[in-house]
Amino acid sequence: MSRLDSILNAENYAKEDIKFLLDLENPDDIQQLFDAAYKMKCESVSNNVYLRGIVEFSNICSKDCLYCGIRKSNRNVERFQMSEDEIVSAALWAHESEYGSVVLQSGERRDPEFVDFVEKILNRIKSESGGALGITLSLGEQSLETYTRWFEAGAHRYLLRVESSNEKLYSSIHPPECSFENRLLCLDYLKDAGYQVGTGVMIGLPGQTTADLTDDVFFFKERNIDMIGMGPYIPHHDSPMAENDANYDGEAHLNLALKMVAVTRLLLKDVNIAAATALQALKYDGRELGLKAGANIIMPNVSDTKYREGYQLYDNKPCLDENSAQCRGCLTNRVIACGERISFGDWGDSPHFKQRKVSSRSEETG
Repeated sequence: MSRLDSILNAENYAKEDIKFLLDLENPDDIQQLFDAAYKMKCESVSNNVYLRGIVEFSNICSKDCLYCGIRKSNRNVERFQMSEDEIVSAALWAHESEYGSVVLQSGERRDPEFVDFVEKILNRIKSESGGALGITLSLGEQSLETYTRWFEAGAHRYLLRVESSNEKLYSSIHPPECSFENRLLCLDYLKDAGYQVGTGVMIGLPGQTTADLTDDVFFFKERNIDMIGMGPYIPHHDSPMAENDANYDGEAHLNLALKMVAVTRLLLKDVNIAAATALQALKYDGRELGLKAGANIIMPNVSDTKYREGYQLYDNKPCLDENSAQCRGCLTNRVIACGERISFGDWGDSPHFKQRKVSSRSEETG
């Protein structure tokens, strides 16, 4: 039996096993990895795909991350914030179109006006959908009090990517005022507030190694993360990091990102994993490839098309000119064509989260 066969048939994985899988180069070996991850997905979370309609409601940001197209110092971006009615309308369209959940995402702000604004939106979406629409937030670092307020207003999942679990690498892509320790503290806050907790990394960062990515996957495991949102690093032409990316290899980044999806599925088994939109930025069927490598979540954009040009964290973002209905129809056909099933109207909560809550209750009563 080859080393690859031995690893893929193992019950547990050591770090050297995961690194070996990430270092695979032979196309047949890589396909064998993807097939094993897909099999694990079907056994652990089924081949149902859950849709999260994403509303990118503002590109106003207080952070100045070195890779990001909407960083606060980028003066070439026309800033916007959708109105309360526009956000609620987009969310309700997603509900009426049988998306089980929405994701509310924006640039990062912590001011009281923003916190109140989000809380009001959450209350309205919950009320006007009859409590039927699931809500994920991706609004950056906040206080425990803010996370708790938003949870009590109706949000139940939160995605806070760490971008890298290597503190040195994290610091290389963020300005000095961004604290790695605070990022980790916020993940703890989210768990304390009751959320299904999501995090993730950028794959293929300058200076990043497969050993770093291996550590990232074990970071997810050690932190008992419920859902993973990660994708390939893609430069934005107006970011400081783009100056050093003349030799950027999109195909290599796509392949590495797909391998990360696969090894994460093999190691974590029952978490939710998103097929990131960034995969499609590198290849037309990138999101479908993500599904076949072990992902089970897709996040179609339901924002008004007039705002999409202003919310580009990286270059070549797809679907900027497709309205929500076009996007729904296109994605539905493509997902079904690749052999998956869409679970319309289903929140699609992470099985890992459900098991984590059961384990937590058992510990409290034991």
